[in-house]
Amino acid sequence: MATNRTAHLVGSVPLPDAETVFRTVSRALGSSARRIPDGETGDRSRWIWFQRAMLGSHPDMEVDTDIEPFQVVQWDGRIVRETQWMKFKDGADPSKTSFHTGYRDAAVESYQVFARLQDEGVIGENVRFQVSIPTPMATTYMYISPNARAAYLPAYERALADAISGIMDAIPHDRLAIQWDVCQEVLVFEDYKPFADRPSDYKQQIYDELARAGGLVPEDVELGYHLCYGSPADEHLIMPKDMGILVEIANGLTSQLTRRLDFLHLPVPKDRTDAGYFEPLLSLNVSAETEVMLGLVHFDDAEGDAARMATASQFLASFGVATECGWGRTDPARVTGLLESHARAAGAL
Repeated sequence: MATNRTAHLVGSVPLPDAETVFRTVSRALGSSARRIPDGETGDRSRWIWFQRAMLGSHPDMEVDTDIEPFQVVQWDGRIVRETQWMKFKDGADPSKTSFHTGYRDAAVESYQVFARLQDEGVIGENVRFQVSIPTPMATTYMYISPNARAAYLPAYERALADAISGIMDAIPHDRLAIQWDVCQEVLVFEDYKPFADRPSDYKQQIYDELARAGGLVPEDVELGYHLCYGSPADEHLIMPKDMGILVEIANGLTSQLTRRLDFLHLPVPKDRTDAGYFEPLLSLNVSAETEVMLGLVHFDDAEGDAARMATASQFLASFGVATECGWGRTDPARVTGLLESHARAAGAL
């Protein structure tokens, strides 16, 4: 098995707090982890659900009772949950609406813990603090009525830009990495049924959005993107045919991005050890400086992990290892095993 691979954590880790995450991950992964997230504990453990709560109490927003609620449907047809859409209240001016996302405050609070542990030697001196933030389209497509999306998207994008600016002002750039979480965009590309009203120029809109998001991050801060198929029930919402759409999005993004791309995460379902799934990687057009992280590590499946890595190696000369998505909805009892699987795949065991 290949050695000296980077072990990448997407974001959420079901542990009590950031300090526990930092200590546990550093102990398990050592030098194979180049970036460590805070685990998105507390309110952020369900990814963007805490943003739905923020929108629900926002003075400019209300439930859109003129449209049927959004049913989140998984790949096997199971309805995971049903959520009412939100819209702007009559009289609200979206161009003046501000949203307090909480991402800046959470990052600054966690970084204080990270810096202390790094100064104590618990976290390696060359490890960066990773802040994972969902793109503007995440809440737009999950929580906002189709009738209000065009007005909401620029307002929420401004809010995320403010959060990024605050993070940049508060955290040393040489200790920081920003990862944009790209999920709803992938589902739009896949023609996910609830998003079937996608605009005709959806591809260019997505490339532009992702490039704008990357452009918010200064050159001396590491930048990455995590492409995702959603995991509200710890399973994909869509099971991809192959990596074709992931590669298409990555190539479109990099063609628009005006700065360096440091890392890119692409998921791999558990049952895909076949060459057909990985073959589109031959068309991946990223710089040699970009670390590609393949989300091919699965719980308690060392043999499968090795098989997926072997197949991937036929199409990509170098890559890091990760899981498909974050672990926020995973049984906390699996954390130790998942970290051991990462360490084994990275060659640290």
